[in-house]
Amino acid sequence: MTLTLYYFPNTAARAVHIALEEAGAQFEPVLVDFRTNAQRSPEHLARHPSGRVPALGTPQGVLFETPAILGYLAAIFPGAGLLPADPFRAAQAMAVSCWLASTMHVAHAHGRRAARWADDPAAQEAMRAKMPANMADCATQVQGMMQGRWVLGEEWSVADAHLFTVAGWLEADGLDIADWPRLAAHRALMLERPAVQRALAREEAALAA
Repeated sequence: MTLTLYYFPNTAARAVHIALEEAGAQFEPVLVDFRTNAQRSPEHLARHPSGRVPALGTPQGVLFETPAILGYLAAIFPGAGLLPADPFRAAQAMAVSCWLASTMHVAHAHGRRAARWADDPAAQEAMRAKMPANMADCATQVQGMMQGRWVLGEEWSVADAHLFTVAGWLEADGLDIADWPRLAAHRALMLERPAVQRALAREEAALAA
């Protein structure tokens, strides 16, 4: 089965990018170039109604929303170890992924896309000013969710790809990941994984092209 990943570097799509590499999936990476506002094109809006990434083209249609795509990949590549076989453990991993998408990602977005939530310039500025504190609080919370070196302790899962992606925005938000030692150690471990290295190299090459 051939899949198509619609992505832009250093966005939530990175989590799906890593999961595809971890699964050894055959996929076509298609850059949705935010630099030219391609995410708002009619073509991409037909894939993702919010004009965002990731979107994943499959033989049955296009999927969007990071936790949904990660769960789908775990289901179609059952031997890849993207999620535990135990339903409760799998749900624990997906709970963290959903929290990252609904809470920490949104806190980050308040610093860059405050106009999504308010028209008043003063309200937008207040959101931007509050963003670093909210991200710091999120970092503390998610560090507390970790059961060990990985989200699920000694068992890697797609929740780790998602955490690596979202925690990777802390520096750009004016925070030092070293202030959260378990997140910093997690990032270092993720950077050792060949799948992560391949995904990051592809992203870097796409930006340089």
